[in-house]
Amino acid sequence: MKSAFKNLSDNKHSVDIGLLLAIMICSVISTLLIYSISKSGISADEGVGDSYWKTQLFSMVLGIGVAILLSFVDYRKIVKLWFIYAPVALLLVGLTFTSLGYQREGADDKAWLKIGSFQFQPSEILKIVFILTFAYHLSRDEEDMNKPLHMLLLCLHAGIPLAIVGKQGDYGTAIVFAIMFVFMICSAKISWKYVVIAPFIAGAGIAAMWFFALSEFHKKRILILFHPGTDPDYIEYQQDLGLSALQSGGVFGKGLFADPDEYIYVPEIHNDFIFTFAGQVFGFVGAVGILIILAYICLKIFANSRISRDRLGRFICMGAFGMIFAHCVMNIGMVLKTAPVIGVPLPFMSAGGTAMVSMYAVIGIVLSTYSHRAVTYNVFYDED
Repeated sequence: MKSAFKNLSDNKHSVDIGLLLAIMICSVISTLLIYSISKSGISADEGVGDSYWKTQLFSMVLGIGVAILLSFVDYRKIVKLWFIYAPVALLLVGLTFTSLGYQREGADDKAWLKIGSFQFQPSEILKIVFILTFAYHLSRDEEDMNKPLHMLLLCLHAGIPLAIVGKQGDYGTAIVFAIMFVFMICSAKISWKYVVIAPFIAGAGIAAMWFFALSEFHKKRILILFHPGTDPDYIEYQQDLGLSALQSGGVFGKGLFADPDEYIYVPEIHNDFIFTFAGQVFGFVGAVGILIILAYICLKIFANSRISRDRLGRFICMGAFGMIFAHCVMNIGMVLKTAPVIGVPLPFMSAGGTAMVSMYAVIGIVLSTYSHRAVTYNVFYDED
């Protein structure tokens, strides 16, 4: 298969085969898991039928095409078109506050747009736009970024999308934006003075969120992590069930098409808690294998940031790294009950067409930085 992908490459263009293959493996596993869920009927109450795995398969194929297409486009040209796609992304997110906004059943946030039978989450597009625009802002302003006014403008740049998705009630995505901001700005020439005062500012921000933004329900989700088993409102029910499901797979799992009665149902098992089903199907060995692949994807993106031809490419890769790393840590943390349930999908695994295609688009831009790099050495292998 690797030789087939190499046909995409020539002396002028090369594709990061390792990164693309790792993502495709995750997507194939995801489609198989969702297919198994739909056929077993364990998630019938949530209406997980054939349309879910078909959507996942279509999104994977479309995403691969988008990623490969973007890899051929010079990322330096893409960022310069920010004045076209940035207003569109903000407009789409803004529409969630109108009658077009849609709150999915069981969700805490009104972060979707529903037009007829079609629905998607505009904040997924906003993540891509933020990576591109903030990387461009940093690359243009890096030499002056430590001046107070310039630092204030950079923080404002990050604060706008964070505030918007926070207003939607999508605190998980808001945290993802904050983590992307931290990784990107720390990869620039930031002064140690800001690094020293940052924890105090972050602490004040967290305190303000706790007292003025979070509902009592969200506070209980956090507090129960420190006092497990003292939950009169059954807030930890989903996580307890998820842990039981994960453990029930044993060492090698029950298989993709076991007796449906052998599977343990967990709410959102096809989406935010798909890792619990992976544990049931593939067991401890398979679950660890998935974690290794996801870790490889993160490390590969980080490695690509080190060989980018310029600072812009590095900032883009670090933004992508921050986004995928945050999703992985927060999602697995939810499943393992080390983080509150906050509605963050597992990259390339959870069901959802918007998330799948947008993740592939981000990878496509990372592939573009790799394709247009000035050096050919990669920490994982040497290219001739």
